[in-house]
Amino acid sequence: MEARTGPAKDEEDPSPPSALPPGLGSRALERKDSEWSLGESPAGEEQDKQNANSQLSTLLIEKPQSGTVKVGENITFIAKVKAEDLLRKPTIKWFKGKWMDLASKAGKHLQLKETFERQTRVYTFEMQIIKAKENFGGNYRCEVTYKDKFDSCSFDLEVHESTGTTPNIDIRSAFKRSGEGQEDAGELDFSGLLKRREVKPQEEEPEVDVWELLKNANPNEYEKIAFQYGITDLRGMLRRLKRMRRVEKKSAAFSKILDPAYQVDKGGRVRFVVELADPKLEVKWYKNGQEIRPSTKYIFEHKGCQRIMFINNCALTDDSEYYVTAGDEKCSTELFVREPPIMVTKQLEDINAYCGERVELECEVSEDDANVKWFKNGEEIIPTSKSRYRVKVEGKKHILIIEGATKADSAEYSVMTTGGQSSAKLSVDLKPLKILTPLTDQTVHLGKEICLKCEISENIPGKWTKNGLPVQESDRLKVVHKGRIHKLVIANALIEDEGDYVFAPDAYSVTLPAKVHVIDPPKINLDGLDADNTVTVIAGNKLRLEIPVSGEPPPKALWSRADKAIMEGSGRIRAESYPDSSTLVIDIAERDDSGVYHIHLKNEAGEAHASIKIKVVDIPDPPVAPNVTDVGDDWCIMNWEPPVYDGGSPILGYFIERKKKQSSRWMRLNFDLCKETTFEPKKMIEGVAYEVRIFAVNAVGISKPSMPSKPFVPLVKERSSRAHLGDQNVNANAPPKEENHHGEETSYGEKTAEKEIPGPRIGSSLAGGAEEERGVKPPGTSAKQSGENGEDACDLCDLPAENWIVANTELIDKTKFTITGLPTDAKIFVRVKAVNKAGASEPKYYSQPILVKEIIVKERSSRAHLGDQNVNANAPPKEENHHGEETSYGEKTAEKEIPGPRIGSSLAGGAEEERGVKPPGTSAKQSGENGEDACDLCDLPAENWIVANTELIDKTKFTITGLPTDAKIFVRVKAVNKAGASEPKYYSQPILVKEIIEPPKIRIPRHLKQTYIRRVGEAVNLVIPFQGKPRPELTWKKDGAEIDKNQINIRNSETDTIIFIRKAERSHSGKYDLKVKVDKYVESASIDIQIVDRPGPPQIVKIEDVWGENVALTWTPPKDDGNAAITGYTIQKADKKSMEWFTVIEHYHRTNATITELVIGNEYYFRVFSENMCGLSENATMTKESAVIAKDGKVYKNPVYEDFDFTEAPMFTQPLVNTYAIAGYNATLNCSVRGNPKPKITWMKNKVAIVDDPRYRMFSNQGVCTLEIRKPSPYDGGTYSCQAVNNLGTVEIECKLEVKVIYQGLNTPGQPIFLEGQQQVGSHSAGSSCKVCLQT
Repeated sequence: MEARTGPAKDEEDPSPPSALPPGLGSRALERKDSEWSLGESPAGEEQDKQNANSQLSTLLIEKPQSGTVKVGENITFIAKVKAEDLLRKPTIKWFKGKWMDLASKAGKHLQLKETFERQTRVYTFEMQIIKAKENFGGNYRCEVTYKDKFDSCSFDLEVHESTGTTPNIDIRSAFKRSGEGQEDAGELDFSGLLKRREVKPQEEEPEVDVWELLKNANPNEYEKIAFQYGITDLRGMLRRLKRMRRVEKKSAAFSKILDPAYQVDKGGRVRFVVELADPKLEVKWYKNGQEIRPSTKYIFEHKGCQRIMFINNCALTDDSEYYVTAGDEKCSTELFVREPPIMVTKQLEDINAYCGERVELECEVSEDDANVKWFKNGEEIIPTSKSRYRVKVEGKKHILIIEGATKADSAEYSVMTTGGQSSAKLSVDLKPLKILTPLTDQTVHLGKEICLKCEISENIPGKWTKNGLPVQESDRLKVVHKGRIHKLVIANALIEDEGDYVFAPDAYSVTLPAKVHVIDPPKINLDGLDADNTVTVIAGNKLRLEIPVSGEPPPKALWSRADKAIMEGSGRIRAESYPDSSTLVIDIAERDDSGVYHIHLKNEAGEAHASIKIKVVDIPDPPVAPNVTDVGDDWCIMNWEPPVYDGGSPILGYFIERKKKQSSRWMRLNFDLCKETTFEPKKMIEGVAYEVRIFAVNAVGISKPSMPSKPFVPLVKERSSRAHLGDQNVNANAPPKEENHHGEETSYGEKTAEKEIPGPRIGSSLAGGAEEERGVKPPGTSAKQSGENGEDACDLCDLPAENWIVANTELIDKTKFTITGLPTDAKIFVRVKAVNKAGASEPKYYSQPILVKEIIVKERSSRAHLGDQNVNANAPPKEENHHGEETSYGEKTAEKEIPGPRIGSSLAGGAEEERGVKPPGTSAKQSGENGEDACDLCDLPAENWIVANTELIDKTKFTITGLPTDAKIFVRVKAVNKAGASEPKYYSQPILVKEIIEPPKIRIPRHLKQTYIRRVGEAVNLVIPFQGKPRPELTWKKDGAEIDKNQINIRNSETDTIIFIRKAERSHSGKYDLKVKVDKYVESASIDIQIVDRPGPPQIVKIEDVWGENVALTWTPPKDDGNAAITGYTIQKADKKSMEWFTVIEHYHRTNATITELVIGNEYYFRVFSENMCGLSENATMTKESAVIAKDGKVYKNPVYEDFDFTEAPMFTQPLVNTYAIAGYNATLNCSVRGNPKPKITWMKNKVAIVDDPRYRMFSNQGVCTLEIRKPSPYDGGTYSCQAVNNLGTVEIECKLEVKVIYQGLNTPGQPIFLEGQQQVGSHSAGSSCKVCLQT
């Protein structure tokens, strides 16, 4: 047989399909130019490396699984990462193929989401593919990284056509041969070409020259053509095709060369012919370089210049390269041997099987050991060592074996050869499942083991759930499966283990439920109480005793006292129950509430009991009225009995009070508790009736007072007073007093002393001491008192022998006494009496009356150093002396007005300070120690002298303080000894008092020595201390101008100045100058304040250049820098499709940048933020133009689409249909309409619109219009129409409705009853039931 050839074309070397990576068929080639097909599946080495990394540090707890989706549907892939050990969110990337990052593809068809669940601390990452297309299928990869940890997972997505079947493809289009020259070389690969398809009988095809097809076909079609026409060695054919396409040089030896290729069927005969230019040339034939010798297989013929070689009975081994030589030249050709198609001689048969059984699908083909492909639902089955599918070949018999069939194996299986195919259905069903041992409900104690066990008839796995959630195994919870037995074992049962458990065998709808109830006996926790369970509460307080309890189910608590239950409610004593505690509440505790309280807990697991002692403590009862057993001159002895009730707490002691019988004011006698029940009050006034009472004290408090004792009267005795004799200038500055040192009142003028002004106190001093009296002495009567040996009494009176008042309340043993509380401008007489046990002596009178004068006090005082005219007057005036005592003269003025000045002098021998008025011509005398001096001062010589030192001094230097500023004073000094004071020595001239000037000094805090920076809106509060005396003058200026006090608050004090701004603004920035001035001294300082804000956006952002995957950007700095230096810029990009912004560069300092690694084919916009110390600018400046990253050599022109007009007049797509209805049953009329704008629907009956009729209901949903007639009667029959109206037109459709009445007769004689106006349709004989149909 002669093969036909065609001329070869000189083309570029095509890439053969066999050179593609394994696993990529024609589907991969078809996806090559798709929008998501830039990546490739990861190489083996890289995949192994990633797998190794994921084993070292696994982050994914749930990996995305491979999935299948139909065209136009959605699918979501989920990855979860546990975040317990992660300090921040991990980074996740989604890839398609090897390199393509899907983050830039997010948009209409792809969405990436992430969520974080705080309770479980799990990050969930989702990739959702929306409206999938066919080219979305392929390999995907998910990568998760966190610091040095890495994890990844690969998964596949298959996209199937939504409807329809693919056209039938010739079986030979899937036939592929991988080797050269071997008889058994080649394998079948239908993965990229075959889908589920119908089996059609093969038709005979006309003879086709495959070689001619290959020469003219697209390289992408080589594999398909080779499969279709039975070419066994596609690679060799393509290599030969490449060589043959080269331009052949014109041969001198051959006038006609061999054809480029020959084709012959297996077992056929082929003829090679060449013509020689010179018939004398010798010709030799070669096959694959080996010379061919004549034989029965190879036959040579010579016909003139023709040289012919025949090859008989061609086999697959004859498929090779042949050439013939003539002299030094040769010509070559290729022989392709096509194998005859293999036919299926025995078809597959449908099989029904049970799960777990072995299934064998068997067929027979026309030749032994033929290549056969098996398919499941159109997808090729590739048996591997780990697969459950095995293929067994026995000569012409081919068997597909499925070990342990499952329901997933139910499918249509087919076998395909080069000449035919056969298919059969396999149906795998579950064996009927029997429950041999069901689960049983269990009640277990807390801490015990829970064991749920069941047995089923089949050895299949299953799933355990608790309350509808899957059960997770742990160290405490184990799931056991041994054969047909399934067990769930929980060690140490907890409360949370309680619930509904269900075991569900896989692949069966049967479930085995069981309830687990965990119980725990009740327990009472009294750890917070004392060892004897005692609770102490103070009477009147609220007691809330909370006792922790435990138990499962929560126990019921019952409180009781003395066999009387305490109920829950709103009483004063009540109980409150909570899940984990029980509370006893006593709102206002009383004494009677003390006692033992019992708490009783009970639940189904047991009971618990406890007793608690509550002790209510209170203040004690008042003691019994005390008894006065003995009375003296100024004392008494009293005793009493302890109170009957101590308040529940031991008595700590007693307080004693007394009062005069006529008075209502009680005075406490002891400030330290009296531990005994007897007490001796002292220092009472003789002749005055007294009463005493007792207070008992415990740890809670003081009781109410006891009843007063019976009145008692000490012996009546006179009182004495105290005076400082020897000086007419009596100190009258001390404040009047109402009581003595023991809190007692005087006996003279008692009523006046308590309610009005107390009587004056006058004193004198003589050798031997004195006893003070205070009372009225009638003229000619001497006051006598009993006293100790060597003690004196002192009396005073306005006139001699008239009304004498005792000045000292107690006898004194000194010869010196100061009388206080004298009236101003009064003349008083003073006398002193000595007192011993025998009584008082005759009084000794002072020689002349004493005039009481106030001290003259000036408003402003200072201090001065004698010997210098410029006296220091800076010290503040004082009201008291060094011992905190007031002067004796001018007491009223000293307290309520300005205190008198204190002036001092310094001379040899020291001085005694005096403060008072010295009348002209009178010398001031005082008793003092040897060698001590006294110092007087006065504004004018010999007029008003004031004692400066309150105590005698032994030094010759003294500082006078409290002097008035700008005053001129005279100073004199007197020496004092026991005999008295010397004559004064005057300073030669008056001294001018001046204040000391302290130059100003500003102490700037350290943090204000540099620029003080605050943000807009923050408060500014600066405190600047300074020094200087007298009080300085302060001046603030801002940038050389006066400060606006409406915006900036300035507060000044004697020691500091404060600048305060409530809400800072940019305008407050500047240099603030502070000037402090004291007299002629000036101090200044400056503070720089800077108020900053976020900057404005850059002014202009431009795209300077676009090349490759790069874009060059430039921008100008912002017009507003926020009053702070620009620290950088942030650049973001956005794909024009999604306009989602992603940060490219942060903290960038230049005003130009190059953005790299952009995706080819995308169009980008860019924007830039400014940044300063306050943060990023609120807005960003975006490029006006976009940057298109174009593919090299290809310019895509966007198609122009015209706007589509979607408006449409109403049109019924489904008409109304004539309908019959049964009376009493709802009837519906349906039709469908379309139109844009949406048409208005109106229903009519007999051309009358149906409006607000309760018997009709009208619906319209997605264009489907429905009229429901509720329980129609025969009168509802008629012609119904539906009208649709919009702006473009009106359309109407109608139908007829007939209502039939069905009447069920009774089983009674006679004829059935018909409705009026109806006729009988059918009838039955009397005496039987009948069914009559009536129609109008």
